[in-house]
Amino acid sequence: MTMNKMIIIGNLGSDPEMRYTPGGQAVTSFRVATNYRYTTADGERRDETEWFSIAAWGRLAETCNQYLTKGKKVYVEGRLRSRSYEARDGETRFVMEVNATEVRFLDPAGGRSEDFPRGDGDGESGMDVDNLPF
Repeated sequence: MTMNKMIIIGNLGSDPEMRYTPGGQAVTSFRVATNYRYTTADGERRDETEWFSIAAWGRLAETCNQYLTKGKKVYVEGRLRSRSYEARDGETRFVMEVNATEVRFLDPAGGRSEDFPRGDGDGESGMDVDNLPF
């Protein structure tokens, strides 16, 4: 048995960006920041921030694009995926991203969490990746 599952709770670093693949499937890209605070052996407090690139597909992509905004706290569940693409400058680039299967608001208006529609996380890799923000 093998498993590839990511669970991330963090804040959006910018508004999401939605595009459509040549086949008409919606894909929304956004980045989520997580923070880790620790104290060194010298007693100095430090903060570390990790950024995660997220891709949501289909109905989940449309919902994320409609309701997520910069600064919102979210729960993202999905699988980690690596891929390569050719950038506008002709160079091959490599990215790691989480293909979201579930996204939840953690701080919506009204103070309760909301579930977004579940996605299958199996989006096509044939999308126009030259314009992705990561």
